[in-house]
Amino acid sequence: MRRVFIVGLLIVLWTGQLNAQSRNEIQIPDIPGYHTLKCDFHMHTVFSDGDVWPTVRVKEAWEQGLDAIAITDHIEYRPHSQDIVSDHNRSYEIARPLAEQKGIILIRGAEITRRMPPGHLNAIFITNANLIERDDWFEACREAKDQGGFVFWNHPGWKKQQPERTLWWSQHTRLLEAGILGGIEVYSNKGFYPEALKWSREKKLTILANSDIHGAVESSYNPAGSHRSVTLVFATERKAESIRHALESQRTAVYFEGNLAGESRFLTPIFNASVEILNDYVGLENNQVRFIQVHNHSDVDYVLKSTQTAIGFNYQKEVVLKAHRTTMIEVNGISDEIKDQDILKLKYEVLNLIVAPGEYLQVVLEAYN
Repeated sequence: MRRVFIVGLLIVLWTGQLNAQSRNEIQIPDIPGYHTLKCDFHMHTVFSDGDVWPTVRVKEAWEQGLDAIAITDHIEYRPHSQDIVSDHNRSYEIARPLAEQKGIILIRGAEITRRMPPGHLNAIFITNANLIERDDWFEACREAKDQGGFVFWNHPGWKKQQPERTLWWSQHTRLLEAGILGGIEVYSNKGFYPEALKWSREKKLTILANSDIHGAVESSYNPAGSHRSVTLVFATERKAESIRHALESQRTAVYFEGNLAGESRFLTPIFNASVEILNDYVGLENNQVRFIQVHNHSDVDYVLKSTQTAIGFNYQKEVVLKAHRTTMIEVNGISDEIKDQDILKLKYEVLNLIVAPGEYLQVVLEAYN
C-alpha cells in the first residue's frame, strides 16, 4: 500500500512539473515588416519590494508567452535589504542564465523611485544600475540616458501619488525637453490612464503596458479568465537591439484587459491579420437572408459596432468576433440595389481597439457577392 502511495505521489509531482513547463503562446499576429513581440518592462523581485526570486520572473514570462522582459527593481526602496545584501545589478545577473536558456530576451533595468513629481520612472537598456543611485532625481535620469537607457514614466495616474487628477508636471516637461523621457505607461498594475494615451500623441512618447508585478503572476492573473498586460513591440528582429530601436521609434501598442490601444497604423494590420472571411461569395439578393462567416485567429474578442448603413442591404449592428472561433454575421437584402453590389462592405468601429480616448479603430469587412 505504501509503495502504491509513493508511486502515485511521484506521478502527481511529475505531472505537475510537466504542467508547469507548458507555454501559453499569446496569439496576436505579426504585421507586415515587423514581428509582434510581447513584452513586460516593469516587474519586481525580492531585490526590492517583490516577493519572488529573479528566476521566477523568467519562468513566468516563458510560461505566459512573453518574448522579452525587464526586471526593474527599485533603486531607492529595498525593504528586504537587511536580509538580501546586494548591489542593484544582482537581480539581472541571477535571471540572465535562465533567460538565455529559455530564449527570453532579458533587458537590464531599474526603477527610479521618487515622490510626485516626478514620481516613478523606469530605465531599461542601462549598463550599470548602481550608477543611477543619485540624490538628485534629474541626475539619476540623466545617468540612465547617458548609459543608453530608455526612460519612461510609470503609472502616471497612480492614486497614491495623484489621488484626484492625473496631471502632467513641469518636471516631466523638463525630462522631455532634455531628450530623456521617451515613453509613458498607459496601463500598469490593472490601472488604465487615458490621459497618458492622449499625452503620448501630443508629446510623441512611446506607449507601454506592463504588469508592475510584485507577487507571483498566477496570483494576479488567472490563466483561464484574464491575461497579463503586455507591451506589443513591432520589431524588425527578435533581438534586444531591435526592441530598443522600436521603442525609440514609437512602434508599440498595448494589450490589457481584452483591449488593444495604439495608433491605427498598427491596430489596423493586427485586425486585418486576425480576421478571415470564409465565404467565397455571399450571393445575397433582395428579400433574402445570408450569413458572412468570419474567423478570428487571435486571442482578442473583437467587439464591433456598425458605423454606417449600406446600399441595398442591412447587416448586424453589433457583433463580437470571438477569439479562435468563426462568427456568423447576418446580412439582409432590402432592395434591388443589392444587384449592383459586387462587394458587400460592412463598416464597423471596434470598441476594444482604442486609438485615442473615446476614439476607436474603424474597420471594413468585405465579402464578395
